[in-house]
Formats: sequence, C-alpha cells, structure tokens
Amino acid sequence: MKISTKGRYALRMLLDLAEHRNEGYIALKDVAKRQGISKKYLEQIIPILNRSDLLKSNRGYQGGYMLAKDPDRYTVGDILRLTEGDLAPVACAGQDPVDCARSADCPTLPVWQGLYRVITEYLDGITLQDILDSHQKRGADSYMI
Repeated sequence: MKISTKGRYALRMLLDLAEHRNEGYIALKDVAKRQGISKKYLEQIIPILNRSDLLKSNRGYQGGYMLAKDPDRYTVGDILRLTEGDLAPVACAGQDPVDCARSADCPTLPVWQGLYRVITEYLDGITLQDILDSHQKRGADSYMI
C-alpha cells in the first residue's frame, strides 16, 4: 500500500488547521505557504474534505477554512479512506464476505486480512490531536540551552 500525495497533503493540511485552530478561519494560501504545498493542489483536496463535513468554510475578507470538530475526533484512517479509498492491501482483504472464487482454498487470504486489520487498527487509533501532542513533545524534548 502506498499513500498518494493527495492523502499525505490532506493530512498535513488538516494538521495545520488543527495547530492553528485558535486563530479562526485560516486562508488556504497560509496553509500552502506553511506546508510548502501548492495552493492549487490544496484546492483540489478541499472538495473531498468539504463533502465529508470535516471542514467549515467562510468566504470573503476574513474567509478560509477551519476544522468542523475537535482534532481528537479526526483519525488518520478516516482521512486516508476519504482521499485514498479502501486501505486494503489487496481487494479481497477488505471484503465481507470475500467475493473471490478462490477464497475457500486461498492460503494467503488470512495473511492479507491480518495485514488489513493491523493497518486499519493502527490508522484508526491515531487522531490529529495525537500527532500534534507527539510533535509538541518531540519539540520540547529537543530544547537546548
């Protein structure tokens, strides 16, 4: 499984909005500048996030975007499923029931289902707030006098 730039940039954008959530609506150009991502690329990701009610948007002079919920309510798994689709390493691993003529005799099916379970549990167990807290802690640990 390989995560595309769309998934990685969506996660970075939402993290940026989470980090600056106390500043009100954030202009997309500011996110793009801080994250080193093309504003045009972020404009392609916004509709995906808007359709899923992850963002609030405001047009006009003080316009921009903000998270619709607290950062601890967004999991990495949810974000990546929106931008990447199914996270299963092979098609049959994410199916229930498995739609494959070989599934009854497939010796590798349990391997793929186990990998899918591990991926899902891991990514669904990490929130935006967890990432922010971890990043903040790493920054605090590297302070030198």
